[in-house]
Amino acid sequence: MDTMTAVAFLEPGRLGVVERPKPIPRAGEAVVRITTTTICGTDVHIVKGEYAVRPGLVLGHEPVGVIDALGEGVGAEYHIGQRVVVGAITPCGQCFYCLNGSHSQCGGPLGGWRFGNTIDGAWAEFLLVPDAKANLAPIPDGLSDEDVLLVPDIFSTGLSGAESAGIKVGDAVAVFAQGPIGLCATLGAKLRGAALIVAVDHVPARLAMAKRFGADVVINHLEQDPVAEIKRLTGGRGVDAAIEALGRQETFEAALKAIRPGGTLSSLGVYAGKLVAPYEAIYAGLGDQRIVTTLCPGGKERMRRLMAMIEHHRVDLSPLITHRFGLDHIHDAFDLFSTQREGVLKVALRPGASVAGDPDAVSEGALQTTS
Repeated sequence: MDTMTAVAFLEPGRLGVVERPKPIPRAGEAVVRITTTTICGTDVHIVKGEYAVRPGLVLGHEPVGVIDALGEGVGAEYHIGQRVVVGAITPCGQCFYCLNGSHSQCGGPLGGWRFGNTIDGAWAEFLLVPDAKANLAPIPDGLSDEDVLLVPDIFSTGLSGAESAGIKVGDAVAVFAQGPIGLCATLGAKLRGAALIVAVDHVPARLAMAKRFGADVVINHLEQDPVAEIKRLTGGRGVDAAIEALGRQETFEAALKAIRPGGTLSSLGVYAGKLVAPYEAIYAGLGDQRIVTTLCPGGKERMRRLMAMIEHHRVDLSPLITHRFGLDHIHDAFDLFSTQREGVLKVALRPGASVAGDPDAVSEGALQTTS
């Protein structure tokens, strides 16, 4: 039996490099040879034990690669050797939720998120893709892996925060937290036509990147009260929409306080505990506000549209990829990303590559293989 190298969740706080059987596609499925993938903040929640998955599951949900094998019924539209991305969310297109427009909830709550949640994910040499005809998106000629690496999740999620907020031309928008998803939400607010975009964080490099991605004003929340400053900038009203991109009580609460009556709080964060809406911030429940949540939109048409934005130079996400590692150096990569050292935003992971931190470095001390 052919085997492959993968990285699995073993228990809270432990990842292991494992050998697994190479997947074989059944009807409607495909196998993609992973050429580049990355680490998401959701993976950090999983490894910390804040979001439960089964021990032994291969993590990772942001695949870029090459079609290696096709199951019956898929070959008419795709071919072996074709470069593709696969969305972090893989809707079937046929269930109750998909047919009612809730593709990310395919099959039930969070059901569209399969990779690294309910089935083996992209931290591996090969990935089995379900419902392949609905989820394989060919990469346009001329785009590199790193050009499209953030399309499966980060760009789709960040942009969806602006879409769900219903941002209109001329709106005032605040984006709380400027990690990769928050930065893409800032970019999304710009693409949607916001007149004033306020970015909130405390890391100077991330605030500088927010300016690059479209923020008009940046606020370091350790130096001034972001809600008070947002109210001042909007003549006391508050913003039309606030996007929460971290998943903590304090940022949720600040975002809620920052919106005007009749405004919208668009929540993208992954929360790990009880969430409270303060009485005064929600106007005793009578403020005509909307609180909306969004799970990253997926599917091949969503991926095609996002890659078209990159292909035609409407957006450039490459500044967000700050570090590169071989997949066998996942421990170093994960430690760097989870502790947010060295100005890290996103790391590119490449199976079989001897890369540690940058393309020219050869790392030592990879994770011990666990059977």
